[in-house]
Formats: sequence, structure tokens, C-alpha cells
Amino acid sequence: MKIQSPQDLIDIILPEEWLMVDILRQIVLAKLPDYCKEKISFSVPYFYGRRGICIIWPASIPRGGFKEGVLLGFWQGNKLADEDNYLTKGTNKKVYYRIYKSAEEIDVAAIEKLLDEAIAIDLSHKK
Repeated sequence: MKIQSPQDLIDIILPEEWLMVDILRQIVLAKLPDYCKEKISFSVPYFYGRRGICIIWPASIPRGGFKEGVLLGFWQGNKLADEDNYLTKGTNKKVYYRIYKSAEEIDVAAIEKLLDEAIAIDLSHKK
């Protein structure tokens, strides 16, 4: 199945994953400035401005590298201060992430703080 919009995910991912994807999308979309956009890339929601900012990847979508939950990844994670150590560094040099196993684990304030940092980093890149 070709995923062309976030709504297309409803039909192929688990309901609990869709709830987390929906919550995370709302947080990200509310925080991103107008110059930023959302698109579907690799069958998952991808948010970018001048460069990639973050991605939301449900485990039901292949090639995510994890078996359960929903991943929120920051493309420039290696440049984030992440003072609260909220993100996992993993094996990727740039993308740092957090995997949520339930909607209750989603910490809106922590995500918004990271998004503020990620947006500032994105704005530092030339157009």
C-alpha cells in the first residue's frame, strides 16, 4: 500500500500506534513555524524546514529498526543540548530519538523543549 498522507496510516498500523502518531503530530505541528512543512517520506510523517527536523515512525512500518511503539526522531539530534537526557543516542551519529510504548509516556513539555532547539538549529542553516 502506498502511503500518501498521515491518514493513510490508520488502515495499516495498530490503533494504539495511530493514537501515539496522532498525538505526536499534533504536538509537532502546533510548534513548527509556518516555513516548515510535513510530508510523507519512507511511508511515515517527516517534518522539515530548511533541513530535516523530525520524523514519527510507527513500528508497524518496515525499516524502522524496532518492534514495538512509535519513534519520534530528531534529524539534528546530535546538535541538541537535550539537558534532560530525554532522547536515546543509539547507533546513528545524527538522529537521536525516543520510542513510546503508550500514549501516556508522551511528555509534551519535553518534546516542545526539544522542538524549540531543533527549530533554532534549522533556522541557523542557510536557505
